[in-house]
Amino acid sequence: MASNAFAISRADCGNPLLTHNGSAPSNSGFLPGLLPKADFGRSTAQATNDDALVRLFRAIGHHNSMSELASVLAAEAAPLIRFDCLGISRRNDVTHAVEWHVAIPGLGMESGSTAASTGHLLTGWAYEQQKPLMIASLDRETRLQSNILQRLPEGIQSVCAVPVTCTRHKLGALFVGSMAEDVYGEEDVRFLSLVATQVCSAIENHLAHGQIAELKGRLEQRSLGVDDEEESQQLHGFEEIVGHSATLRNVLMQIETVAPTDCTVLICGETGTGKELIARAIHDRSSRHKASFVKLNCAAIPTGLLESELFGHEKGAFTGAISQRIGRFELANRGTMFLDEIGEIPLELQPKLLRVLQEREFERLGNSRTLQTDTRLIAATNRDLEQMVEENRFRSDLFYRLNVFPIRIPALRERPEDIPLLVRHFTKQYARRMNKQIDSIASETMKALCAYHWPGNIRELQNVVERAVVMTRGSELQVPLTELKRRAVPNAEGPCSGTLEEAERTHILATLKQTGWVIAGANGAAARLGLHRSTLQFRMKKLGISVVRACKPS
Repeated sequence: MASNAFAISRADCGNPLLTHNGSAPSNSGFLPGLLPKADFGRSTAQATNDDALVRLFRAIGHHNSMSELASVLAAEAAPLIRFDCLGISRRNDVTHAVEWHVAIPGLGMESGSTAASTGHLLTGWAYEQQKPLMIASLDRETRLQSNILQRLPEGIQSVCAVPVTCTRHKLGALFVGSMAEDVYGEEDVRFLSLVATQVCSAIENHLAHGQIAELKGRLEQRSLGVDDEEESQQLHGFEEIVGHSATLRNVLMQIETVAPTDCTVLICGETGTGKELIARAIHDRSSRHKASFVKLNCAAIPTGLLESELFGHEKGAFTGAISQRIGRFELANRGTMFLDEIGEIPLELQPKLLRVLQEREFERLGNSRTLQTDTRLIAATNRDLEQMVEENRFRSDLFYRLNVFPIRIPALRERPEDIPLLVRHFTKQYARRMNKQIDSIASETMKALCAYHWPGNIRELQNVVERAVVMTRGSELQVPLTELKRRAVPNAEGPCSGTLEEAERTHILATLKQTGWVIAGANGAAARLGLHRSTLQFRMKKLGISVVRACKPS
């Protein structure tokens, strides 16, 4: 055997190293482009080969991995070329490692990788020289140290390998092996070269899909350096409102419509949806934006002091009134008055509020002098005021006065596309306050946050993110997802018997007994039930629960 030859010649072939351009013409009847153009009298065998080749090329383009591609080739190429093993190798341009997959009919698939130099592999010569390699008998070949062949069945003799090369770079090699000697010739090299061209396109597509998936993952795990809230603000022009969902844009359009007017606005929505932020946006876009924006939470003020807070009082008007006090409506003159939780205003105070809306006048407590006010009122509630009107807990005339321009704020679960923007906004906000460097959020974490139903809406999300920033020690936000899952699981209780009203009555009674029939206060029944004191008292009256039971037994 010649010392400079990498291939052992066949008995009837004097050119062992076959290149694509230097091969002799083929007589094969199934190679595309080599068929006679007017061959209408093709034999059945030729037609079968052509159909098999078409199926092979179609199958090559539908693989999802290198091992699957090798398996497809072994299944579809069997009618077209003789082999006892078929394999593909691909060289990693970064690590220079060689990934290989060998399909063995009847024995399955073997895969692996090696860091060895490609020149020491059977396919390495074809890869580096960019020429086909044909070996008639491996028993007579001693210079190729192939790690791949060590994993093939014993007895492989003939081998034919061709490079898999694209227009831009070299990818790897394709080879077949047979246990018989002198199996492969020029026609087989031409056939494998044609298949290698299709394989190259398939591998490039596979690599491109992998790069797309990687880029998609990077986008999902976006860096917090991208100012998402600024992007959303540029879209809708509202500085403090983060989001770009269709439901939110609808709310912002309503704000733009009503802001220039002086009509009363009623903002409805669940707790934690940002009703005060909407009210302030209306004020900032109104003609009153240079005047005061005065806000008051009606549920946070005791019933006896609410009238004084709204309308003011004179010195000595009641016990403890040691000086004159200006009410909120006076402070908001020529500006905007925001009344949050307006559904908690007691019935006895509602006529006076109605008079301010209709006549724009009121009196301070302890003074009969009528004061004028030019105040725009924006009210907010998380209650169903219409139902409260039907239950005689809210005046209908006041409701109609408030309900001039209602705006419903969607719950966070109704705008899940805004959750990633809000998470990044709050993360940067709290990280800045705590002097932490948090650069990214894992895609799995973001998916979990988007899937959660958020009963507390934006306020709950804000608190969860703040806690996560406190707990985070690295550069990636660490969110306690197990806590969210625990919140999402409902209480595992058996089915209740009786009507809903009976179940409510039983629950209220049990809570009252636990609190010693104490209704108000931090440890009272109202706080435990998550209700306001007046609401609980109304429910007790409706359900026939008498407060006489609060008396201690003799």
